[in-house]
Amino acid sequence: MRRVLLSCLVLFTLCAAGTPSFSGNGSFGPIITSDNLEKLLDTDKALILDIRGNNVRDGYIPGAISVSYSAFRGPKSNPGQLVTNGHLTSLFQKLGIHRDKPVVVVFQGRDATDFGAAARVYWTLKSAGITKIAILNGGMNDWIGSGRRATSATPSKPKKSEIVVTLSDDWLASRDDVLAVVNGTSNGTLIDARPEPFYEGKKQHSAAARPGTLPRSGIFPHTQWFQTGATLHKASKADKILQAANFKSAKKIVSFCNTGHWAATNWFALSELSGLKGVKLYPESMVGWSNAELPMDNTPSLWQNLLDKF
Repeated sequence: MRRVLLSCLVLFTLCAAGTPSFSGNGSFGPIITSDNLEKLLDTDKALILDIRGNNVRDGYIPGAISVSYSAFRGPKSNPGQLVTNGHLTSLFQKLGIHRDKPVVVVFQGRDATDFGAAARVYWTLKSAGITKIAILNGGMNDWIGSGRRATSATPSKPKKSEIVVTLSDDWLASRDDVLAVVNGTSNGTLIDARPEPFYEGKKQHSAAARPGTLPRSGIFPHTQWFQTGATLHKASKADKILQAANFKSAKKIVSFCNTGHWAATNWFALSELSGLKGVKLYPESMVGWSNAELPMDNTPSLWQNLLDKF
């Protein structure tokens, strides 16, 4: 079993040309500030997707379309499970999403866990072929806290689109892909985004069959990407953390957690912000894996598990 140090962001793929910069992937996204989003409002050049659902007490950014994060997720028994292409096609059409129109994902901005929702929606949009996507850094809390334009009491009504969705597997690690890494038949690096008690088997998700982690995995907490609340580290700080990492190149890095939520943050930071190739998300993560009765590490005995719960 490998254990990854908590003190730095390891498992970083070194490129032949040097260490990639924590700088993003183009002129739009993957992160947008409240300042820059405000400038977009009068142009109508972006669809603002507010994923808070019914949990809204502080209004909406003008022009925002409302949807619940749960619409992008699987059932309660396996929340990280992928939804179907048919479901996403219907959802995207209802929301008025077009491939040629940028999308800004807005979340509340409470903490690092809250950011995971935005990252998972971003991953879904990108896998569905949307090429221009950004997450509002700091979320709605930053928008309001920085004194931006007054919010609207109600969201805007979307204009239905005709998009047809087929999810790409370019950033997807299936259960079979992960099993191949666990069995040693495929080269890859498994990173556990959860807090240490989950990795060590002292805590488990309510839908998981048992506690523990994937064999051959290392811990890589998603919280390390944030300077405060749900606001990501500045580029200079993140670059220093990445450059301090000392890990050999791997063909692919697979991020997982309990339900593909915290893991989406690791995927987003490594793939979209630092520009690493071959970073994939295992959506159903430990809930799906444990319920499939597949091999696990750090699983305590029945007696120890009862003690941990108390």
